[in-house]
Amino acid sequence: MYINVIGAGLAGCEAAMQIASRGIKVRLFEMKPKKKSPAHKSDLFSELVCSNSLKAMRVESAAGLLKEEMRRLGSFLMTCADKCRVPAGGALAVDREQFARLVTEGIKSNPNIEVISEEIKRLPDDGITIVATGPLTSDALASDIEKRFGGSLSFFDAAAPIVTAESVDMDYAFTASRYDRGGEDDYINCPMNKEEYERFYNELVNAERAPLHDFDVSNPKVYEGCMPVEVMAQRGEGTLRFGPMKPVGLVNPKTGHRPWAVLQLRKENSGGTMYNLVGFQTNLKFPEQKRVFSLIPALHRAEFVRYGVMHRNTFINSPAVLNADYSVKENKNLFFAGQLMGVEGYMESADAGIVAGINAARRLKGLETVVFPKDTMTGALEGYVTDPSVKKFQPMGANLGILPELEHRPRDKRERAAAYAERALASLDSFIVENLGD
Repeated sequence: MYINVIGAGLAGCEAAMQIASRGIKVRLFEMKPKKKSPAHKSDLFSELVCSNSLKAMRVESAAGLLKEEMRRLGSFLMTCADKCRVPAGGALAVDREQFARLVTEGIKSNPNIEVISEEIKRLPDDGITIVATGPLTSDALASDIEKRFGGSLSFFDAAAPIVTAESVDMDYAFTASRYDRGGEDDYINCPMNKEEYERFYNELVNAERAPLHDFDVSNPKVYEGCMPVEVMAQRGEGTLRFGPMKPVGLVNPKTGHRPWAVLQLRKENSGGTMYNLVGFQTNLKFPEQKRVFSLIPALHRAEFVRYGVMHRNTFINSPAVLNADYSVKENKNLFFAGQLMGVEGYMESADAGIVAGINAARRLKGLETVVFPKDTMTGALEGYVTDPSVKKFQPMGANLGILPELEHRPRDKRERAAAYAERALASLDSFIVENLGD
């Protein structure tokens, strides 16, 4: 008996090693070196395409907490990363060539893993399979996935920024739905007067944008439907006031008047700890997003847990497609992992591979699959990408905003982060002892 893993990126390699470590044979399918995506150059596995940084090391940070959880779950990639660290201050950065080589050698030398250099163009109909083909999944397989799940596949990640609820200054904002339709607190409204709007508008249209690569713009039809807010604004100063910032149907209770312009924030998760900027898909550089969007009075101290992006990024609508254990609702022998299922970031992808690998192995052994505690970063990500209350799903990376609130919440930000980490690791340790002794 064996388990199929499709894709030898971060998620696929981590999944394969988790399965192999449990004494189960793995068939790992990877289309390299015969075929590469436009972004990949190396024949090696787990190629780091964008950056060589795996983000913060401090356990008292979202990225650091995730990495520590991965270590405790026996992460193969963390072992490789620690062996090829390069100086990067408080971050874990690696020699990307050495990292990929260590991963490739580890995979190919494992007696339980058979590497098959072949492009998979269709999802298999039998056996247990993990699909971990990443954000640049080949066209043939992406087409088959789209057909299989009724078109619930996005080819471009056109996402608006997300901020923490607690960082929105409610002295400037108010809760209401347009024309009082829906729940009273469905939206947080961030009003602006004429002077504030004009200043914001001028900075927006002149802000620096991130470069787009050739493979990012292969389908120009996408861009009219998910127009970057800065491009929309260039059509005229009043465009946003008749679009995503229209004030009609809203009265600011603090003034008794309709604002000149309004940015609405919509709940991003069922706990109401995160809100997205409605209609603010953007391709501005991240520092520019922070600078320009913070000019909106209610967001002057906003904490961004995800910045807006616009690039090629194939991902499924996981809340509609996946169970909480990363298996497909209509076929529990089929699992997804990595960026294809809507986590964002190198280590987030690898972490998803760990979860999928553990659960695929348990499925083969006839054991119940597991769902990680929501107060761990692993479990919080798992919960977010499979939460049916999340509408208009967009990928998410590790951040403290997706963790459930602390029972006793320190006022100091550093102490609060440390408390989140302490709770998460204690919860994970107990979970491992109680559930992962297989």
